[in-house]
Amino acid sequence: MNRNKNSEKNIALDQVFRALADPTRLRLLNLMGDQELCVCFFVEVLNAPQPKISRHLAYLRRAGIVSARRDGKWMHYRVTIPRDPHAAAILRTTLDSLKQDRDMQR
Repeated sequence: MNRNKNSEKNIALDQVFRALADPTRLRLLNLMGDQELCVCFFVEVLNAPQPKISRHLAYLRRAGIVSARRDGKWMHYRVTIPRDPHAAAILRTTLDSLKQDRDMQR
C-alpha cells in the first residue's frame, strides 16, 4: 500500500511540474494571484484565442493548481493550493518567483 501512495504522489508532482512548465500557464497563474478571474479577462489581457486560454486553464485544473466556478455562461478561475505538501511548496515558491519576474508583469 505504501508503494501505491508513493506512486500517486509522484503522479501528482509530475502533473504539477508539467503544468508549471509552460510560459502561458505561468502567466495565467501570475495574473490570477489571489483573485478569481473570468476567462474573458485572460483572453483580453493576453490577446489570445479563448479556446487556447481555456485549454491551458483546464490543464491547470487537472493538475489541481486552479479551481473553476461557473457563473451563467462564464467560467471563473482561481489558484488552489494542492493538498500534497510537496506540490503546495512548489506552487507557492513558483508564485512568489513569478511576482518578482519582470517579464511576468507585462
